[in-house]
Amino acid sequence: MELRDLFVGTMAGAAVVLMGAFYALFYALGKLNAHRLSLAASFFSCLGLVAATIVLTDALQLRGFWLLVPAAMVVGYLVAPMVIWRLSVDIHNDSDLQRDSRTQLNTGAER
Repeated sequence: MELRDLFVGTMAGAAVVLMGAFYALFYALGKLNAHRLSLAASFFSCLGLVAATIVLTDALQLRGFWLLVPAAMVVGYLVAPMVIWRLSVDIHNDSDLQRDSRTQLNTGAER
């Protein structure tokens, strides 16, 4: 591995982290505000994530079995924001249901 590959690998690794963060941010903003522009930005961040991962894989000269590591990393980066969003929505809805049921119980007890 040459010094150039190490430098490119470092920059590609940083790009992977940034593109993953941008993807998660724009995905959440798009779901929260229902803006198509944010969802489009999350799609392009996803493409940047895949491109950075390909550059990282090439710079680190990963071959054979080791190609599973960047593949799993990309899948994790893409699936995690969706799972976290779904979990957050479910938890929020569940807490709303509990608060509503407590309010109904408290109002019934006052009568």
